[in-house]
Amino acid sequence: MIKHFFELKFIPTFNQDLTNKKVNMSEEDKDFGDKAKDAFDDAKESAKKAAGEAKEAAGEFKEGAKKTADEFRDGLKNAGGDNKKILAGILGILFGSLGVHKFILGYNKEGIILLAITLLGYATTCIVVGAFFFWIPGLIGLIEGIIYLTKSDEEFYNTYQVGKKPWF
Repeated sequence: MIKHFFELKFIPTFNQDLTNKKVNMSEEDKDFGDKAKDAFDDAKESAKKAAGEAKEAAGEFKEGAKKTADEFRDGLKNAGGDNKKILAGILGILFGSLGVHKFILGYNKEGIILLAITLLGYATTCIVVGAFFFWIPGLIGLIEGIIYLTKSDEEFYNTYQVGKKPWF
């Protein structure tokens, strides 16, 4: 009887505790589910906001890149005497014997003359005359390169690009 009494007394309490725990767990699960749903909704909103900001930043980057490309294109169109002056001067000093600086300025006939004299000099270096043919175009290129670089931009442009003065 004590055993029976003990089972009857504690069994309903134990069952009632299990029932209460199930009710409490389902409320906790429900709270956890609501919290998860809220977190998901917040994450979704944050993702939408980040996507919008990314699209806006990409649009700004696109506009900036287009502006930079337009400025670069305009700069190439407006590249005038200064760029040719420096390029022709440096190439005249370094590769003057080959007439590269003449080709840069559009003096093709003069460039071919310098190139031909240099090649003739290379071909005839075994005799003493070839040495003169080898050094003369190099000296001409050196002198012209120095002259190009020491002239003002306006003077260079007017003399060599507008006036088309081919030598010195």
